[in-house]
Amino acid sequence: MTQTIAPSRPGIYAKGTETVDAILKAAMDVLIDEGADAFTIRRIAARCDMKVGNVSYHFPRKEMLIQFLLDELVDSYGKLLDEVVQKPGLNAEERLKLVIILCLDDIGSKRTTHLFTELWALANHNAVVAERVKGFYDRVHGVIGDHVAAINPALSPDDVRTVALFISATMEGATPFLGHGKPWADRMPAFTALAVQSLVTLARTATSADIAALAPVAVGAREPELA
Repeated sequence: MTQTIAPSRPGIYAKGTETVDAILKAAMDVLIDEGADAFTIRRIAARCDMKVGNVSYHFPRKEMLIQFLLDELVDSYGKLLDEVVQKPGLNAEERLKLVIILCLDDIGSKRTTHLFTELWALANHNAVVAERVKGFYDRVHGVIGDHVAAINPALSPDDVRTVALFISATMEGATPFLGHGKPWADRMPAFTALAVQSLVTLARTATSADIAALAPVAVGAREPELA
């Protein structure tokens, strides 16, 4: 799996790390419990019982908070994947199955369902946040792509990225339907079983020729314009 290096944290004083931890937790809690509209330095300061100036000292802009939240998420997911997926004795298909199960199980949590839908909302209106979210998913796609390439070495690197994107998009697309508190959350076990079967089969059987042949059809299949 591609290794990720967490950036150094902001802060100067010896107690800065503890302060930054408190700010990051408060920022995460605001996004999860109150949403993107409430994600302001002032609201985060109130949540962790600090003065606005103290929070602004470490994070002058909320985009910096997003950066460090996502970097910490990458780090935590990387450690989780190492613990669950990178066990010895597993083949590439078994590892990809575990990645899919892990990701879909995670979508069922309030933290992930609320956090990522709010990050997507912020990314719609903020180019800096959008770039950070893209960077997070680039890393996720890289991890999935490593397993796809091992399963199907005949695929070109570009097609490996396409298949990895499809697998990731299929899982993430479940969030508004099957995530925590969503209308069909009770269907997640069946969805997970179908996802494991179909996505691993796709990774094993997809060919560059098939992708090339299907792509023009998909691009050209547009709905007629309304008069």
